Amino acid sequence: MVDGAVIYKKKDRTAYITLNRPEALNALNREASEALTAAMVDFRDDPEVWVAILTGAGDRAFCAGADIKDMAPRLLWDDATPAPRRSTQPSFSSPEFELWKPVIAAVHGYALGAGAELALACDMIVAADTTQFGIVEGRLGYIAAGAVVHRLPRQIPLKLAMEMILTSKHVGAEEGYRVGLFNEVVPREELMAAAERLANTILACSPIVVQACKQGIMVGLESPLRVAHPVNYELMDRVATSEDVQEGISAFLEKREPRWKGR
Repeated sequence: MVDGAVIYKKKDRTAYITLNRPEALNALNREASEALTAAMVDFRDDPEVWVAILTGAGDRAFCAGADIKDMAPRLLWDDATPAPRRSTQPSFSSPEFELWKPVIAAVHGYALGAGAELALACDMIVAADTTQFGIVEGRLGYIAAGAVVHRLPRQIPLKLAMEMILTSKHVGAEEGYRVGLFNEVVPREELMAAAERLANTILACSPIVVQACKQGIMVGLESPLRVAHPVNYELMDRVATSEDVQEGISAFLEKREPRWKGR
């Protein structure tokens, strides 16, 4: 599917979602935001695809942030001009968007503002050596959306998160890797191959187990360990009676690769 601002395609068990506004550094306007969310909803609801890779077209940026010209009418309003209505569908970067399948961000060039928020909403980040990552909304007099002020301190040390958010500091690829923000840093020309390699490693595992583990991790993070551990997670309960658990045991005993069904 090509929806102008977003390219969405599927190959085998992997979905590829590409922000496609390279002339605007893949900045998110309303069209791109809605198309991205639509692609993520389709990925979430399609039982035949099990992992997604999110990236940006061109060589200059993964996503340089929100399209300020497009966003301005929603911010510059007064009593005589009511604020435009927001969509009732939570965006991909919203904490309300429930997605248990793994998403890998393949990031290069500028990943700033809304672009950084998209990457933080993903489960893993593979970064090109050209990456510049930053939460820059403070310089616009705006608060970062997408729960970034809560996500970033959960993913890197608190003091660095505070510095990045309160100063709008950019972080390069090597520093991002050093503090645990990125899973891997590779040359730009190797970025998609590295992301696909990580996706294929995930696909070697049972998709129902992968999704159950993600659900347990993300929901469990909201509670202390002694509270999170005994909770009955929906997907974890399904694993014990799944066809995949039978297939995994059979494949091990028969010394062959498992043929996962995702159920």
